[in-house]
Amino acid sequence: MDDQAERLRQLVKKWEQRRKKRIIAITSGKGGVGKTNIAVNLALVLCEWGHKVTLLDADLGLANVDIVMGINPPRTLSQVVRGECKLTDIVYSVHGIKVIAGGSGLEELAMLPESEIMYLFQDAAQINSDFFVIDTGAGLSSQVISMALAAEEVLVVTTPEPTSLTDAYALIKVLVRQKRDLILYLVVNRVTNNKEAEQITANFCQVVKDFLAANVNYLGYIPEDRLVKTAVTRQQPLLLTFPSAPASQKLRAIAAALSGANPSLASRDGLGGFWGRLRSLLS
Repeated sequence: MDDQAERLRQLVKKWEQRRKKRIIAITSGKGGVGKTNIAVNLALVLCEWGHKVTLLDADLGLANVDIVMGINPPRTLSQVVRGECKLTDIVYSVHGIKVIAGGSGLEELAMLPESEIMYLFQDAAQINSDFFVIDTGAGLSSQVISMALAAEEVLVVTTPEPTSLTDAYALIKVLVRQKRDLILYLVVNRVTNNKEAEQITANFCQVVKDFLAANVNYLGYIPEDRLVKTAVTRQQPLLLTFPSAPASQKLRAIAAALSGANPSLASRDGLGGFWGRLRSLLS
């Protein structure tokens, strides 16, 4: 245990000497809330504004970042799992961002032992980015929780549906009980109007504060927009296909809030610290 702690300290020290990065895990308590679509489009906005962005599809076994973006990477995490290549070999540049594509429909990824997850991603610290965006799976699986806890910032996506809000609360409850200083953000997707969004977020954030003694930073909402479905059907990112759509405008506002949030994070331990924390969680 002492040797492991020392290795972690050395890893953090090494990366503190490099350009600092922000590691943001985008997750949800319930599937089907638009998490991946939001992750992809936020990454594109940040890139558009001049940031170096890497998007990691960490929904092991059910990955679909490639589908939302309409790309067909020659290599995915499947090849890494099989030992055919390293993680850095599968980085795919598209629309200005670096994408690490996951594998979909593969039992070997979905059932990947926790002890092997760290090995799978150990080379990611070599990737140079200002923002490292992680699209996790949904729910409370150990893989999802470990990825979220290892990040410094976690963006939770929900919808106005009671089941989605309940699952989002359950997810936050698990996270804050294990890591009190986790920085939490909330985005509400598929909202009818601003009044609905304000009521939902006010109640949700207050419940989290009262019962979990935690603060959730509300970044904004995304309206119900038929053009989102059209973009997904076309397998094209919303921001590139319909840049003036209502949902696109809200995504830009959310990206602005996110990129301007907590500037002190630049003094934290960067991507090396993320992998160190993930190693500790999975050991």
